[in-house]
Amino acid sequence: MNQINQMNQINQMMTGNLAAAWGARLADVDYVPAFPITPQTEIVETLSKWCGNGELNARFVTLDSEHSMMTAAGSAAATGARVFTATSSQGLLHAFEVLYTVAGWRVPFVLVNVSRALASPITLEPDHNDVLAARDSGFLQIHAETCQEVVDSILMAYRIAEDPRVCLPAMVNLDGFVLSFTREPVILPNPEQVKLFLPPFRPAHLGFKASAPHALGTAVLGGSTYSYFRHQIHLASMNALHVHEEAAVEFERLFGRRYDVIEGYRIEDAEDVLVMTNAFASKGKVAVDAAREEGRLVGLLRLRMIRPWPADAIRHALQGRRAVAVLDQNLSPGQGGILFQEIAASLYHDALRPRALCSFIGGLGGKNLSEGEFRAIFEQTAEAGVRGKGIGPVLLYTEAEHREMEQLQFLAHELKTGR
Repeated sequence: MNQINQMNQINQMMTGNLAAAWGARLADVDYVPAFPITPQTEIVETLSKWCGNGELNARFVTLDSEHSMMTAAGSAAATGARVFTATSSQGLLHAFEVLYTVAGWRVPFVLVNVSRALASPITLEPDHNDVLAARDSGFLQIHAETCQEVVDSILMAYRIAEDPRVCLPAMVNLDGFVLSFTREPVILPNPEQVKLFLPPFRPAHLGFKASAPHALGTAVLGGSTYSYFRHQIHLASMNALHVHEEAAVEFERLFGRRYDVIEGYRIEDAEDVLVMTNAFASKGKVAVDAAREEGRLVGLLRLRMIRPWPADAIRHALQGRRAVAVLDQNLSPGQGGILFQEIAASLYHDALRPRALCSFIGGLGGKNLSEGEFRAIFEQTAEAGVRGKGIGPVLLYTEAEHREMEQLQFLAHELKTGR
């Protein structure tokens, strides 16, 4: 570690939510429009306290809904303010109309989403249907595994989003409960170092004169103009892959921690690779270690950036493998795992694509992933690789859980019939 990244970094225990608040504080944000929702509320409560006691020189405003909150965030970013906000689950859905609007405005700000499974049925536990529903909105998406990565990803997200080659809003995702309320050691960078990495936001469009005004969010009539602007959003999003690489190099130089668009864990000599994302990937890594001790040549590929989709990096990491298993913590009814479809599309034209691609659905609504379930994934994936034929989608569900459901169904029937 070089001298500059050793200066005054503070190591302390904090939850994922507190780490997200610290990310915003270190970014020296100007404006925080907020609306509370479980399990995200701790983020905006913390920021509200800091704004109130002067620890953070920012304007904190509670809005009447997530729809208003997102509109305020985009409008403030258009004026040159550095904006931060956060939501979760149904709150993200309530803001959905505005996600597309502010991305079309090309206004960079950071939204933290604390993933929680969507109703109905209602639950407070995590999965990724909320954040993945927003993958086509134009927001960049970075997905964090640890509390440390939450802080660092927010700083990187501002650096990437505010780059003139990108100029799009960014979403940083962390798992509700599993990470939002879990305390882990986090190294907080010195604010002066952060300023070297993330200078003040100075958008180019604010240099206009009254005689040459700029218009944001203009209405267009006709498909050719609309097509042009939508394609510009796509090209700007793809630019984020290169800008991310630049940011990663500089972040490592200053702070000694490296983040790429994907992370490989013990994949160098792996015959079979398990693809995961977010906090449950930590469980996957433990399972990989256990499988290695049993003699299985397995590894794990964690997806950090979901939008833009890092297709080239994924292809390079997975080509030549015997088999690949994608473990989706989401479910698209009528289709299956969302990330499985995107991985399959990325590998389709690769001459060195794996012999088998397997789809598993697990962790819905925060359901635990057991050692036995990971073992079953590795066994079934290896068998599929030998046969050269993929499987799935397979819902991970144990016999004990099935018996429990049968008992609940029996009790419901008894109550209904009055027995």
